Amino acid sequence: MSELQWYVMYTASRSEKKVAKRLREKGWDVYLPLVTELRQWSDRKKKVERPLFNGYVFVKTQRNQLWECLQEPGAVKFVHFSGQHATVREEDLDKIKRVVETGVAVETDGTEIEPGEQVEVIGGPLQNMVGECIEKGNKDYFVIRIPGIYQNMLINLPRKYLQVLPSKAS
Repeated sequence: MSELQWYVMYTASRSEKKVAKRLREKGWDVYLPLVTELRQWSDRKKKVERPLFNGYVFVKTQRNQLWECLQEPGAVKFVHFSGQHATVREEDLDKIKRVVETGVAVETDGTEIEPGEQVEVIGGPLQNMVGECIEKGNKDYFVIRIPGIYQNMLINLPRKYLQVLPSKAS
């Protein structure tokens, strides 16, 4: 029997919440990272929850059960890279969960970001988290890479909360 892994499911546009709910109701272990943001309409402002990664739902299952998960309306396919099903490590999902739980403003970026300095957060809700620091548009961002889906989480953190780690090169 193959082991359980977190696979990356691609959903129809704006169907992430419905697909995650249906999968949970059928007993699947599902993770859909949601962030709250304030949306402005002409007559009001409202807080809305939106998926952190548009179109992605994480499903913990075995490879031989992927087809069964895809039977839900709104489920499109499982993400592939280089002919292999995309999987995400438990520790990467833990990082995503921690960032989402803190409520810090986070952007996602699927483009290739140049590697920056290795840093550790020394204050605030993400204290002790290790990642990279890059500058983008005159702002410093703390970058957390999620290699399983070729996505990056960018968190705007003041440099005073970041400590550069010594390089591993000897």
